[in-house]
Amino acid sequence: HGQTGAGKTSILDAVAFALYGTVPGARADERRLVSDHAAAGVAPKVVLEATIGGRHLRIVRSPEYERPKLRGAGTTKEKAKATLTWLDGAGENLSRHEDIGEVVGALLGMSAAQFFQVVLLPQGEFAKFLRADSKDRGALLERLFDTALFGNVEKWFRDKATAGAKALAEQ
Repeated sequence: HGQTGAGKTSILDAVAFALYGTVPGARADERRLVSDHAAAGVAPKVVLEATIGGRHLRIVRSPEYERPKLRGAGTTKEKAKATLTWLDGAGENLSRHEDIGEVVGALLGMSAAQFFQVVLLPQGEFAKFLRADSKDRGALLERLFDTALFGNVEKWFRDKATAGAKALAEQ
């Protein structure tokens, strides 16, 4: 916690970027994940070491960014990079964004959008969630928690009740 401007959102964005390679909301559209305070040429990078689902790992990500050319004037674009290293020694280390995303999604059991909504909901979205009408709130919760199974059970009970009522009326 802290005062406005203390950097809370930046830290949460760093964790989100390490895990999923993106940040929530409009900040993802800016594609500008470089500090205004960093010296020219310093590669933006986040390192997250964590234990998730009993697996100890380190994820290192660097977004696409512009850096000064090594020779001459101007800048050149550096591609985004990512690595996942299994610190528990079990598993193949990864360097493809897609592979890392699949592993993170499987370990956490949620997509980036779900993570942003569930874990980062208090960062500005919580008030919106509270103000939403019950239909919108219900739709959000259904998306977040995959309530399809419960919907199917509810439909099964409804169908059984309808069939039972019909059979009773016929008798």
